[in-house]
Amino acid sequence: MALHSMRKTRGCWGFIRALHKGPEAAPAPQKDALRRVFSGIQPTGTPHLGNYLGAIESWVGLQKEPGPVLYSIADLHSITVPQDPAVLRQSILDMTAALLACGINPEKSILFQQSQVAEHTQLSWILTCMVRLPRLQHLHQWKAKTADQKHGGTVGLLTYPVLQAADVLLYKSTHVPVGVDQVQHMELVQDLARGFNKKYGEFFPVPKSILTSMKKVKSLRDPSAKMSKSDPDRLATVRITDSPEEIVLKFRKAVTDFTSEVTLDPARPGVSNLVAIHAAVTGLPAEELVRRSAGVDTARYKLLVADAVIEKFAPIKSEIEKLKTDKGHLEKVLQAGSAKAKELAYPVCQEVKKLVGFL
Repeated sequence: MALHSMRKTRGCWGFIRALHKGPEAAPAPQKDALRRVFSGIQPTGTPHLGNYLGAIESWVGLQKEPGPVLYSIADLHSITVPQDPAVLRQSILDMTAALLACGINPEKSILFQQSQVAEHTQLSWILTCMVRLPRLQHLHQWKAKTADQKHGGTVGLLTYPVLQAADVLLYKSTHVPVGVDQVQHMELVQDLARGFNKKYGEFFPVPKSILTSMKKVKSLRDPSAKMSKSDPDRLATVRITDSPEEIVLKFRKAVTDFTSEVTLDPARPGVSNLVAIHAAVTGLPAEELVRRSAGVDTARYKLLVADAVIEKFAPIKSEIEKLKTDKGHLEKVLQAGSAKAKELAYPVCQEVKKLVGFL
């Protein structure tokens, strides 16, 4: 659900590192009281370092845990902003290749294309009729994303958090890996589950959030902002398919400060971002990396971090290139995954329709 951004899901979980604050209703009793994880990512552009560390890497780890795991390529969410149809089609395949190359295994999880499961939009409409307009208008991301738009955002952009809620609840998900920028949206998911249960009887589990241990990966050019695919500064974002030369250039140009020492200090966000990235891709504690970097200036340290990122991404980049040459295979993966997702979604949606009063 990254949706608009699936944040560093570096473990998109170690395991329930933190849950949203506030009262948490007990999950509704289920016949299959299994732990069920759901998350999604939009097929807009090549995944970047932040996507990988904040979400994708943790998704891979979650496949080892008991219970069903579903990962959606959220193409319905992507059209909340204008898309070129040909580009979108290719982006869906490219994202599929990237996820497979990163370690998402269709034998261990359900990887599917959101728009191929019609029940997402059916449940979304039912939930949309349960939420009041001011609740959506007060969501932080709605305000942020429409602030720079002359004519405001579309209705789709306003209501996509409800579609997010439908994505999660459709599979009776119990846990959702999210980034800190999705906290409000998860609160909406939880409130809609409680509201539906109160009105129609206990049906949906109230899903819990799994917050990543890795905070947001910051822009290399503006450490006050998160790394983003849409950043106009091409040097700000490291994509997993970047060449070694591109990665080195981007880290060399990373904004730090006038102090050459490598430290982990909130007052030095640029350097702290480099240390956090270094720790994430090497698996070493940030404090240990700082200790090892005694006497190393930030210019040299940038190159050390770049080398670590290159080493991490090299096999992934190679596998992506290989997978992208077989369009038929990628399409089959999505078709098979979507069929599995449909099997889970259809009976839930049918039961919801009955509860609501549809014949």
